[in-house]
Amino acid sequence: MGEDPKWELAILATVQGFYEKLLQESVEGEVPIPSGLETVSLQSDDADVNQTLTKMRRWLRLLDMAITPAMLRRALTLDTDPEIAEALLRYFSRRKELGAVNRDKTDLVATFLYTHPRVPGQWERRGYGLDGSLPLSPFEIALLEILADSEAPSLPEDHLQLLRRFDPLCEEAETFRDLNTLMESGIISRVRDLKQAFELSFYHPGVLATIAPYNAAFGKKFDELFRKAAMEIKTFAEALQEQGGSILGNVDGIDVTVEHVASLKENELLKIDYGQALDKFTRVSRLKKALERRPPIRRVTRPTPAPVPVKPRPAAARPSLTWEPPAVDVPAMRANVTPQQVSGEETKLLKIEESIRIFVRVADPKFRQVVPMRFFNLTLTAAEADSYCADYLEEKSLRAGVSRVLLRLVAIGARINTELEELKRCGNSPSLWKMHSDSLIVLLEIARSVGESAGRVANLAAQQSQTAQSEAIQASLKRLRDCSDLAAKTLSRSDEQKTVASGAV
Repeated sequence: MGEDPKWELAILATVQGFYEKLLQESVEGEVPIPSGLETVSLQSDDADVNQTLTKMRRWLRLLDMAITPAMLRRALTLDTDPEIAEALLRYFSRRKELGAVNRDKTDLVATFLYTHPRVPGQWERRGYGLDGSLPLSPFEIALLEILADSEAPSLPEDHLQLLRRFDPLCEEAETFRDLNTLMESGIISRVRDLKQAFELSFYHPGVLATIAPYNAAFGKKFDELFRKAAMEIKTFAEALQEQGGSILGNVDGIDVTVEHVASLKENELLKIDYGQALDKFTRVSRLKKALERRPPIRRVTRPTPAPVPVKPRPAAARPSLTWEPPAVDVPAMRANVTPQQVSGEETKLLKIEESIRIFVRVADPKFRQVVPMRFFNLTLTAAEADSYCADYLEEKSLRAGVSRVLLRLVAIGARINTELEELKRCGNSPSLWKMHSDSLIVLLEIARSVGESAGRVANLAAQQSQTAQSEAIQASLKRLRDCSDLAAKTLSRSDEQKTVASGAV
């Protein structure tokens, strides 16, 4: 330790006072102090300094076993005296232990000193080395002064190379836009391994002066993304609860419920032990990833009203300033659908199928038949829900063929209803109305083709005495036909035309 025993004792006494306060809060009472280490005894000139130092070192080693990095993180606040933080840094740096606990504590204190300078903006200017030539940051100069009475041997070349890796890591951290990307990048474990690779050089002022700014920048980014993810999960949980659901998803074989999310306290999670925290952060990230694959939940569900036919205006009526959608010759438009249009819509249908599949597989079994879409809730039959959970879709079998048909019938119906809702929201925009009406025309043509295929599969199932499968297809097919009829009537703008849906499935 330091050459002046009284100076060292003063440092250790400051650390002891800080530790005692931490433990008093944990045990909710006084912590018994060994004889001779009370404040009055330490201030006495009659005490044998070297003997007291020996006793104090043993006492602090015991207290160190009780003080975790998480406790230290919670204790370092805006109200913490900088003198105490500097004494802690001197104490941890002098111990120079290879273990992770002492290293984490040193890491925390150095970062605290960097993020809480005595004077605002103190670390923003650049300084110069003691020889007047090597540029140093003001924070490194401050660390050199704080740790001046500790040995600071020159850094080996391989450790200098390790220091150069922090700037790229800091730039990488800034590129993350969500918690999932950050957690999956492995940057947390990479940086931890990097810190461990410094061994005893970790306690060098130059190393701490490099790591602390990185910690501050990464911590700010991590807190931002974690709070954002937690808020989105809570919002999703609230919406699911309003619909009567309770299970958001399955993470590591465990169902995550609305109650679990309601008890999620971001501030507490950000202060717990590193090992526990990393596990919990990973679980939050995995849950967030599962929820991102779901369509957003609609909080209020209203049935889709049938379109109101527009009555012809009297000849003498004044022209309206509001644009009205034109009537569409649906059969003629469907005859002109190109293969390129069908291909473009196929891509959207595959995405719809995947979204529904993910929701059905992770949802509470009691509520998996109600799939939240952007404008409405899509209700599935039991057979349709089972098909979306099937793991045999690649088989060349009747059951696989039935399931594939059901998946496609549901997806087409969902797309048609979505385009109908978009059509209602076009307002006075002819270009938007044209875009969505064209999509509906293509969907009607796809529905016709898929309907024919579905009919053949239903007949094959009936021939093989698979009555339940045949009836499941017929039920889904009827619902798609009703949906197609509604779309055709909406586009033709006439409830009286019976021929507009003549080509519908």
